[in-house]
Amino acid sequence: MFKYNFKYEWRTLIRDRWVQSLSLLLLALCLFASYNGKQKVNKRNQDIAQAVTEVEEGDVAMLSLIDSIQAGLPVDVPSWRQPVQPTAVGNYHPRVVAFPAAPLASVATGQSDLFTHYVKPTLSGEAMLLNFTELSSPVQLLFGSFDLSFVLIYILPLIVIAFTYNILSVERERGSLRLLATQPMKLVHWVLQKSTLRFALLSLILGAGISLSLMLNGISLTATWNEGLSQLLALSLAYLLFWFALSFLVNLLGRSSAVNAISLLGIWIGLVLLVPAVLNQLSNTIYPVPSRARMINDMRVLKSEADKQQDQILAEYLRSHPELVSVEAGNEATAYGWWQRYFASQDVVKERMQPLLEEYDGQLNRQQQWVSQLRVLSPAVLMQDGLQNISGTASSHYRDYRQQVIAFAEGWREFFLPLIFKDKKVDAEIVAQLPEFQYEPTRSGQLFGANLLYILLYSGLLISLGFGLYNSVRREKLLLS
Repeated sequence: MFKYNFKYEWRTLIRDRWVQSLSLLLLALCLFASYNGKQKVNKRNQDIAQAVTEVEEGDVAMLSLIDSIQAGLPVDVPSWRQPVQPTAVGNYHPRVVAFPAAPLASVATGQSDLFTHYVKPTLSGEAMLLNFTELSSPVQLLFGSFDLSFVLIYILPLIVIAFTYNILSVERERGSLRLLATQPMKLVHWVLQKSTLRFALLSLILGAGISLSLMLNGISLTATWNEGLSQLLALSLAYLLFWFALSFLVNLLGRSSAVNAISLLGIWIGLVLLVPAVLNQLSNTIYPVPSRARMINDMRVLKSEADKQQDQILAEYLRSHPELVSVEAGNEATAYGWWQRYFASQDVVKERMQPLLEEYDGQLNRQQQWVSQLRVLSPAVLMQDGLQNISGTASSHYRDYRQQVIAFAEGWREFFLPLIFKDKKVDAEIVAQLPEFQYEPTRSGQLFGANLLYILLYSGLLISLGFGLYNSVRREKLLLS
């Protein structure tokens, strides 16, 4: 009986123009979404490459100027901009601190629309901690990005609904359900077989669409298999299975095709749209983030107060850092004296601002942790979290990158402080020793196993409920309802 059902259903599916149209639509959407995501990644890489090129060209000009100044040749550059001055090199020849794209970054835009992917820390960049984010177009943020994750999370369930909403009801509406009931097979097994075959067919189409879209965009399947491709396919198939399991359960309720379609669309709206929106709003309400404008205003007030106490601040700073004391330390008549006071007051401002900065970051982290803990309420949120982690565009990745930026900015400043306080000139040997940034990939926030397990548990629960529902109602009621 199973072999007969398989052959009949297979022939029906491959001849159905509606099924063919849905399959082509899914394939086309995967190709276009992947292409769109790849364009964003290319723009990201081009911006980073352009910034690196500018730094390299600036270094060539800097070394040429240093050679000319050391040779006693006249140069048409103000003394405070000459690269023999440590402050000039630290402020006008910074390094590029870049966040390179992950191999599968084109899959999910994630947080990449909100954050910049490279910065150039300078000596006078005391607002580095505050100006890290860089908002893009509000219109784009409102509508989101049409990437592969959008297709998988939002559109794929709709295709499954169109593919499966009337598996049982259409037979009853055609009058053929009673004939099927005379066969030596439970009706629930028959529905499960039809659903399984459709799941297998759509899985092949989905897997081919994802693989083909990545290949056409220059992404090697073998090279990225262990870099997230295997996880991407596993999550996609598990998410597909969930919606098939949900449709399996709804079909066994014995309602009409119209009611089945409306029920499945209502569940789609709840799980894909309402639950994520409610979680986001609740996180903002329970853990409100302090005003960013307030932080900037407080910082300006602290700087103004520190400027009035520069002599006392510098004296205390030098007592804490005796290795920086020099004959010219604190001499107001020199540029170095001004810079010494500036860096000493900068440390005071940073120390006084630290509690507010920690409160701001702490609230953001609590928001993200709260949403992460409640992501199990919706398979769509689980899927989104998994795809963003695979793509390297999750909040955890940008939080880790931010910490690396701050650490490098501190190292950049510490490199120049001894030169400034010792009134030492920069030469080619010092330029060769300038700190260089090396991004360290992070796996923080990787919850692939948990996300996959939760989605599979949801699917198993729905299938079990379907069998339980069938066993709890009368067979005649299901046939006549």
